[in-house]
Amino acid sequence: MALCVVNISDMKFSQSGEDIIVTYSLGSCLGVTAYDPEAGVGGMVHCLLPNSKNGGRRSRDNPFMFVNTGVVCLVRALIEHGAEKSRLVFKAAGCANMRGDGLFNTGARNFEALLGLLEANDVALTASNVGGTVPRTLFLYMDTGRTVVRSLGEETEL
Repeated sequence: MALCVVNISDMKFSQSGEDIIVTYSLGSCLGVTAYDPEAGVGGMVHCLLPNSKNGGRRSRDNPFMFVNTGVVCLVRALIEHGAEKSRLVFKAAGCANMRGDGLFNTGARNFEALLGLLEANDVALTASNVGGTVPRTLFLYMDTGRTVVRSLGEETEL
């Protein structure tokens, strides 16, 4: 078993059934997994902000920072490694309001950006664990595509 850690504004994918892809401390950030059960390829992206439109150089240097470009990069990488878009199973976690106020609403905006992107591409979100005020850890088990969220010591399968 190999643990593949996805950092903030990062993406990892795998074709090895022995890998577990994980990202820690999803607060207002969005973690998205995509897995093709037939090809056995999957990955995860950890996006900080919803839209690269005003990201300038940051959006070119690191497209994973943004939902609208990071998820697209994840899907492209999976397709390049044998996945088919029609078979991809998408799941999401994070998007909390860690400040407990409505000042920036980054988490809610991140999730709205994901839903808009998926809808525009005629893709469904299979499951999600988003919102609230608690951080989450997201796991993708490559042997089965099982996706697990851990928060405050409890695990929930998506």
